[in-house]
Amino acid sequence: MSAGPTPTEVDVVIVGAGVVGCALARELGRWPWRVALVDAADDVGDGTSKANTALLHTGFDAIPGSLESRLVARGYELLRDYASAAGIPVEPVGALLVAWAQEQLEALPGLAEKAAQNGYAATRLVDVPELYAREPFLGPGALGALEVPDESIICPWTTTLAFATEALAQGVALMLGTELLSIEPRPDGGFLLETSRGRVSSTYLVNAAGLRSDEVDHMAGHHGFTVTPRRGELVVFDKLARAKVSHILLPVPTSRGKGVLVAPTIFGNVMLGPTAEEVGDKRATGSTEAGLADLRRHAARILPALLEEEVTATYAGLRAATEHSDYQVRLHPDQGYVCVGGIRSTGLTASMAIAEHVATLMGDAGWLAGEHRPSEPPSMPNLGEAFPRPFEQAGRIAADPAYGQIVCFCERATRGELRDAFASPIPPVSMEGLRRRTRAGMGRCQGFACGAELAALVEDATRS
Repeated sequence: MSAGPTPTEVDVVIVGAGVVGCALARELGRWPWRVALVDAADDVGDGTSKANTALLHTGFDAIPGSLESRLVARGYELLRDYASAAGIPVEPVGALLVAWAQEQLEALPGLAEKAAQNGYAATRLVDVPELYAREPFLGPGALGALEVPDESIICPWTTTLAFATEALAQGVALMLGTELLSIEPRPDGGFLLETSRGRVSSTYLVNAAGLRSDEVDHMAGHHGFTVTPRRGELVVFDKLARAKVSHILLPVPTSRGKGVLVAPTIFGNVMLGPTAEEVGDKRATGSTEAGLADLRRHAARILPALLEEEVTATYAGLRAATEHSDYQVRLHPDQGYVCVGGIRSTGLTASMAIAEHVATLMGDAGWLAGEHRPSEPPSMPNLGEAFPRPFEQAGRIAADPAYGQIVCFCERATRGELRDAFASPIPPVSMEGLRRRTRAGMGRCQGFACGAELAALVEDATRS
């Protein structure tokens, strides 16, 4: 799917339509430029962005002084406000870093100090009685916790789609299903990009290719980092499990990441994960027997009652881990090239700040010209369980009965919502894309009851 004809000459090409690439398209589209957003997938947010832990981070545990620390803290503020304006569901449930061993308990004051160095001073030590009063289903043996009250859960799918929708309204060319094959320098400066849909000439190139950002960097003549995919497997439990956890339950972090957590989701489920396994294949997104067994072991300690609940789904995502401990954002002024690589799981939170930072780098290099245009966030459909859904709104149903006609009973997705998704500026072209826009098919039966009708709707929409 692409919006309009394939452009042959633009001012800026952004490679990668994940949450960071779409945030960049939204930001750079506000300048009087011809911008193209290119991705090999047929939908936005179809890679790492669709399979993360969906947390809006305060950045309390980032490396102080790092670019990641600064951009996550700034991104938290930007995305929190943007979500409110665009109707992206966010729930500030707060987090508890639970100590299960004496050394972890002793590390909590240091984590509080680290948070303060990162500009976040709201952490608080929680003793055992209070911890179990707030999380009565927590497994036995916890020694205390550090509270991070502003950690939140968010809808990652709607976030990416909102950025892309706003970019499209600004005139950004959305080139999906378009694989980048090679990059050649243009004799007069700039780039000639060979794609699966023809050649595109561009003055500037921004690499936000996620898992393949190192490959695009190599195409551009650089070898600054290597992406080693880090697979994170997760388990999603049925909505009946939601009453058993109130906060994001985090382990004390290690150098390999934040570890396995238990968290509510914006959709009313409970999530367990992720694992952290380095793999060689950038397409290795399948769940494994060993990974799921490891998650069950963690659940037995963190929240044993979770193992009594029904599993709705399992999935795995790949994080763009590199040999560096920080984001790899680099501007090459002599070439007109910006690399935005090594963006790990915090990329969702930092996305708008990353885009702001890149625009500042480009402005300082003298690349930006003209006036920065104001832009309004789109109004996005609500997918959050804690907020009114169409099937609950009598007035809306009275005005349009389609919002009272439920197609997916597990998720209460209505015919009106499905219709709106197909009529939206960036409509779904697959069952998975429809699921990310409406929740249809993502519930307890995983589309067993409604799958045939949903598939027919997708087929009809993509045929026309």
